[in-house]
Amino acid sequence: MHRSNIAKRVSFDDIQLLKADANALHKFIHNNSDGGTIIYLLEKLGRLKNGESKNPLLSLLSKPNEKIRLLTIKNLSKLSDISLLPTFVKYASNDSSTEVRREAVSALGRLNNRKTIPYLIKLSRDADPKVVMQAMRGLLPFNSTKKVSEVLISLKDHPNEMIREIIISKYSKSSKLDTKTSKTHVVKVDHGFLRNKVVLGDAEKVLKHIPNESIALTFTSPPYYNARDYSIYQSYEEYLSCLNRIFKGIYKATKEGRFFILNTSPIIVPRISRSHSSKRYPIPYDLHPLLIKMGWEFIDDIVWVKPEVCVKNRNAGFLQHRKPLGYKPNAITEMLMVYRKKTDKLIDWNMKQYDSATVKKSKISGKYETSNVWKISPKFNKTHSAVFPAELCDRVISFYSYVGDLVFDPFGGSGTLGKAASALDRNFFLTEKEPNYFEYMKSVWNKEGELFNKSSNVEFMDINEFKLLIKKKNNGAG
Repeated sequence: MHRSNIAKRVSFDDIQLLKADANALHKFIHNNSDGGTIIYLLEKLGRLKNGESKNPLLSLLSKPNEKIRLLTIKNLSKLSDISLLPTFVKYASNDSSTEVRREAVSALGRLNNRKTIPYLIKLSRDADPKVVMQAMRGLLPFNSTKKVSEVLISLKDHPNEMIREIIISKYSKSSKLDTKTSKTHVVKVDHGFLRNKVVLGDAEKVLKHIPNESIALTFTSPPYYNARDYSIYQSYEEYLSCLNRIFKGIYKATKEGRFFILNTSPIIVPRISRSHSSKRYPIPYDLHPLLIKMGWEFIDDIVWVKPEVCVKNRNAGFLQHRKPLGYKPNAITEMLMVYRKKTDKLIDWNMKQYDSATVKKSKISGKYETSNVWKISPKFNKTHSAVFPAELCDRVISFYSYVGDLVFDPFGGSGTLGKAASALDRNFFLTEKEPNYFEYMKSVWNKEGELFNKSSNVEFMDINEFKLLIKKKNNGAG
């Protein structure tokens, strides 16, 4: 039966009566063999008012429909009835559905009763990592028990990376499990001397002088491997190694739990003659494992789509001959890879570090892009051959930072990130090693301040001047 028809036939008031009367619930279940109706009922039951409701619900556990069994266990767990322990153990151990098993283990945990400990310990050795995680969750309230603590500690060597991370993050150096929720603790560190600075110098060298935990957001597009005259490397390995060192510096400089967003794409290095092949380098896919290894957690992939007329035409040959194996699509996409600095705290912890006025000013108003496909035209510039579109910067800054935050671009280029940050009431810190681009940013600012909009205190300096600034700051001057 269609869901809308079921809703007409089984009203909210009907469900409230069934919750209060176990006999009525039993008759309803007996008289409705339609799986859709039973599923609808189980989804709408909410917290049960009558403990006797467990008896009619138990009859549903023999149903072949996996979803009915899962929803039944979920509803039974709301009763917090220790007499259901054998039922939960049975389905956690033996049900044919992995989803039902996981829900049954979760139900054992919700009982919050010491009688569940031996069963949860056994389930913590299960082959299904999600069963193990639910068992861990159920055992945590009893971590003061020696046996439970030993079992949980042993899971730090589990093959599953999520299980290892959860256990390691929960234990302190003294090997005592800390199950208390992390309280918001904001350390007020003034990194104001970094605000609205543009530094001429290699990002890797500049980053060595930036204090740890000082940057709220990094959004950057590194130079493509040997694709421009400003990015010449002896080898692809050297290119990746260089970026790896810079990204490690960014990791140290980034606040706990904050974001690093990398815009890049595969690149083609043209062939040297018709008797040789061109080579395509999968830059985002080679950078990803390096980023994970240094501690970044992968959060999202956003696809930036450009109009086809804006990209190099690779399709001309195939258009003529139409021979299989010769197909070459036009590359109209780039990747925005979204990473978060590793932390055991949820994103809410970061959000709570802002006062209500800042939160209100930072909220996204009006329509926004709901998908991970962003259709934005590229920008072209006579001075810089690979310029960020302002719209791209606006979206990233708005979605991943708050008003007053410090945003960073280690490859400052023409300075678009700084302009966007300023317009959105953020602060910026840019580095750029190419004097031509540094002077371009400086000249545009000196004209009418058009590059950085509202920021009247933009400072341009070379790396030696920046080192001196840091030294004075460390000595308490300035």
